[in-house]
Amino acid sequence: MQRDGSATSYDVARAAGVSQSTVSRVFSPKAKVSEAVAQRVRDAAAQLGYRPNRLARAMITGRSRIVALVVAHFENPFYPDSFEHLALALQKEGYHVLTFMAADLGARTDEVIQELLDYRVEGLIMASVGLSNELTQAIAEAEIPVVMFNRVQDHQDISGVSSDNVAGGRAIAEHLLRTGHSRISYIAGWEGASTQRDREAGFLAGLADGGATLFSREVGDFHHDSAEKAARRMFAAPVHPDAVFVANDHMAFAVMDVLRHDLGLRIPEDVSVIGYDDVPTSAWKSYDLTTVRQPVRAMVDGAVRLLLERIAHPDAPAARIVLEGALIERGSVRRA
Repeated sequence: MQRDGSATSYDVARAAGVSQSTVSRVFSPKAKVSEAVAQRVRDAAAQLGYRPNRLARAMITGRSRIVALVVAHFENPFYPDSFEHLALALQKEGYHVLTFMAADLGARTDEVIQELLDYRVEGLIMASVGLSNELTQAIAEAEIPVVMFNRVQDHQDISGVSSDNVAGGRAIAEHLLRTGHSRISYIAGWEGASTQRDREAGFLAGLADGGATLFSREVGDFHHDSAEKAARRMFAAPVHPDAVFVANDHMAFAVMDVLRHDLGLRIPEDVSVIGYDDVPTSAWKSYDLTTVRQPVRAMVDGAVRLLLERIAHPDAPAARIVLEGALIERGSVRRA
């Protein structure tokens, strides 16, 4: 009996007393086969050491059941948590996730597109990266359905899911003004990101509505080290802010560490700090960070739904889903 990995679906079908198409259905997600027959096929496959060749099947059927997830980096703790939920949600729908790291996507556009085509991915979720015009065009020509996660793109033909970053930024401004702050500053993320753009736009609008203006501004590019440097520059001035909105929690942790341990400032007595995302670390006693909670589960559900709709109906118009976040008040902002 073959157990060297060379067994074929024909061998399994003959051993189980079924057709090859039945063997294929047993190993196809969500295919309907009676449990008794399925068990007989699985037993035969186990005895023969058979493993279905999913790539070979994709060559025959044109369906790989693979979704590509393109990410820039995992430095921000918001993304590993989100990606776990994405992978589990797609697995429930019978898809497998193939991750592409794209820290320098612009230089690798052709290579990444070729890899997507080689693996015959059925869809693409772009997270924590921006789509260049070149990449957008290449994906369109390859007819790969695309959904942006936690980003939106100016291209109207690309679907996307995000929280309402404008409303979140406005809520932060209103909260800082309501709690009596007057020298309110901002540390921005990467300027090319829609999340950065929208959070700052809402924040500035909220300040303006309250009769206030921005006290100072620095850029942290959504990176820990850059945020540390931004905090040192901001607080080198003779008069420092009494509140800082940092464009995400990951940077906010870096800023808080600099303020406390390098500059000897107390949070919130000397300066209040507020972030965005509500990653699990935000609730730790060492940070106790006031922040805006992104509805991760709802964002994941929306992204998966949009992608599956695009896969099933490639000619359907693109759609945008914008979900409401919530301000989570903790101890890093002083009370009124």
